[in-house]
Order: sequence, then C-alpha cells, then structure tokens
Amino acid sequence: MSVPLLDLKAQHATIKDDVVRAVMQVVDDQAFILGDPVAKLECEVAGLSKTRYAVGCANGTDALLLAYRALGAGVGSEIVTSPFTFFATAGAIHNVGAKAVFVDIDPKTFNIRPDLAAQAVTPQTKAIVPVDLFGQIAPIEEVQRLAPGVPVIEDAAQSIGARRKVNGEWRIAGELATIGTFSFFPSKNLGGYGDGGMMVTQDEAIFNELMRLRTHGSTKTYFHEIVGYNSRLDALQAAVLRAKLPHLAGWSAKRRENAAFYTQAFADIAEITPPYIDPANESIFNQYTLRVTKRDELKAHLGAKGIGNSVYYPLPLHLQPCFAYLGYKAGACPEAERASKEVISLPVFPELTAVQRDEVAAAVRSFFRA
Repeated sequence: MSVPLLDLKAQHATIKDDVVRAVMQVVDDQAFILGDPVAKLECEVAGLSKTRYAVGCANGTDALLLAYRALGAGVGSEIVTSPFTFFATAGAIHNVGAKAVFVDIDPKTFNIRPDLAAQAVTPQTKAIVPVDLFGQIAPIEEVQRLAPGVPVIEDAAQSIGARRKVNGEWRIAGELATIGTFSFFPSKNLGGYGDGGMMVTQDEAIFNELMRLRTHGSTKTYFHEIVGYNSRLDALQAAVLRAKLPHLAGWSAKRRENAAFYTQAFADIAEITPPYIDPANESIFNQYTLRVTKRDELKAHLGAKGIGNSVYYPLPLHLQPCFAYLGYKAGACPEAERASKEVISLPVFPELTAVQRDEVAAAVRSFFRA
C-alpha cells in the first residue's frame, strides 16, 4: 500500500522507549495477572471518563457481555441496539441468552435514533445500547429522556475521549451511561498490543457486580457467589495502554485535523457526503467515513492506486445469516441498509503525513473528476 488505512508501526516508532520500559517493568516484576498496572489504568480511565469506577477486562466484546450480565440480561430478556455497528454489540447479546432488538439509525450521524429505541422498549427490555460510531458520541441523554428508567449501556469502543455538550456542559464518553464499555483493540485510538477492554460506571453496586463477573464470579479466592467469566485485562496490555494514554488527546486532535483537510478537499464534489458531526459533539474520528455514489467502484479505484480503505459495515446486523432466527427482513432498518451500500472509510491515523494526505485526496478526486 502506498498509503495504508492504518500505520501502527509509525505510531510505535514515536513511543517505543516508553512502551518497552513499561512492558519490561511488568516482566521484571513477574506479575502478569491484574495487579498494579491494571489498577492504575483503571483509575486513569475512570478519571478520563469522569466516572467513579472502571473495571478492566479481556477485550471489548467481553466488556459488553459483562455489562449485559451485570444488568440482569439473560434468557427471556431483550436488549435494544443499532444494526449498523461491529458484530460484537449484538453477538454478546446473543451469548448472554437475550434477544437483540434492532432499530434504525440517523442517516447523518449513523448513530441510533433515540425515538425508535424508546418505542422498542418492552417489559422484557434490560437495556438500550447506543453505539458511538466512528468516534462521535450517540445522543445518550436523549435516549435516557425518551426511555426513562431503562438502563443505557454506551458502546464506546470507538469513542474513548470523545466529548458531547449536554445542557451547556461537556460530557465525555462513558460518563452519562449506566455502563460505558471500551475496547483497546490495536486499531482503536487507544489501542493495546493485543486485546483488552474496560467498563466504567458511576454505580457502586454495578461496579461490584462487574468485578465479580470478570473473575469467575468470585471476590474471595475459591469462593464463588455466581458463575462468572475469566475476563481479566492482561497486565502487559495495561502497561502498554498506560504508556500510550498521555498521547491520546494529541492523537485524536491530529485525526480531527486530517478529517478537516479531507472535508475541505472534497467540498466541491457533489457525489461525496463527508462525515456529519453533530454540533454538540467533538469526534475523535476513529474512522473518517464518506457516503458516496458508486462506492464499490471507488473502493476498487483506491485499491488500484495503493490507497488503504475499508467498508464499515457492508451488511447490517439485522440481515446477518446468524440472526435470521430474529425474523428481520430487508427494509426493516432502511437507513442502516442504505448506509451499508454507500460508506467507505479513508486513512485518518494521526501519523499520516501531508504527502500521504494529499495522495489520498487526489486519488478520491480523480475518481469523481476523471
């Protein structure tokens, strides 16, 4: 690739000494399971998210699954969410035995429509799960207003550090929800050197339940109040993440700068709809995602020119074969279905050089101006 979609080697080169030092401290201590690195990262992420508690776990998928379990989801219950997101959001619903209830998205932000989410609530509903897609926070406060009393799990896997102004005050990803969940998958703005996840909450009882669930349902070794999971955040990953965390705000700012460059570069092309950022939001641009005509042709054109790109997501969750048992048909979530045929994401990583950025913009422009 002339310009990759993501260049983790370029990022590592800027922080290598700090990361190696942090990792070797864990190796020298020979303390690999939970311990000081995880506890300190939990405190730092809770501080960043303005929450009282944070609980590290094995990955972002487990963060969702544990959150669902902590709120009592299981066989016979329902969880309302978006069909236009990564599979984990709904896969974890299935894996706790609950039923996924899909409602459509806002065509501009790609985030869940709060009115539709509220309308889908039934006596069996255990939670609504808005997804902060591509780095901007979903309207959590609107979901809470329209569905009072229903717990809200914010899938913030793509939005750590993002902000939203609510009633004139900046709120941060994870802060307002009953539980916020994060992923530290390597491609995230704050990514580990392997898997990792975290849950944040303001509620002490939920915090205690999450702590039990991540360690086999136990708070005292060999005594198990419930059946939980083995989902502990690895100490080595926590050390890597702590070394990277001080850079997060700067990296996200550079992503916003790159996004603004592209949006300006494509402003005169009618066939391109650049990302719409809700005026209340400050996005971290985990992805820079266009809506375009002839998406598949553009994808092939960029590939031929060596420009990294990806389609997130080509088939909405309600139409995935594994969820056929839920009974959804084409047309059930028309905006999600339309988006899946029109979206394409471009390189926006913070280490993107000016030359690379120009090359990406020129390649896109050449397709529409050929």
